[in-house]
Amino acid sequence: MKKIGILLCIVFVCQIATAQPIKKIKIEALLKEIESSTSPVVINFWATWCGPCIREIPWFEKNVALFSKEKLKLILVSIDFPDEYPKNIQAFASKNGYKSEIVWLDENNADEFCPKLDSAWAGAIPATLMINNKKHYRQFYNGQLQEGRLLLELKKLVE
Repeated sequence: MKKIGILLCIVFVCQIATAQPIKKIKIEALLKEIESSTSPVVINFWATWCGPCIREIPWFEKNVALFSKEKLKLILVSIDFPDEYPKNIQAFASKNGYKSEIVWLDENNADEFCPKLDSAWAGAIPATLMINNKKHYRQFYNGQLQEGRLLLELKKLVE
């Protein structure tokens, strides 16, 4: 029994050690990355404690992968609380098999950072921004996107 416990601990530590690093980012840096993007990008705001967020992330990863030829990029922006960064967010992402880039938004005043991203955003999550600078396409979505609608919106983004 003791050997099984040790083995499970080793597996857990290895999973965390091999998990992708989660970068800390300020809203201004995220906005700069959005403005300078040369390929279509989907930015999804989520948190580990948000049920609708967790339900839609697999849809995002699956459907964004369908547009690899268009170099569509998905960035998962965690707005988890500071005490969750980075260890708990990283463990959660690893446990759920997230493959996309994950960053943690290092901001604490939604009244300040939300309108910088979109004037319609009051801070509720999930929230998604789709940008294609080459097409001058910008669309913001408040709330969960069901998989069927997500696929339609992704087609608009890249076509």
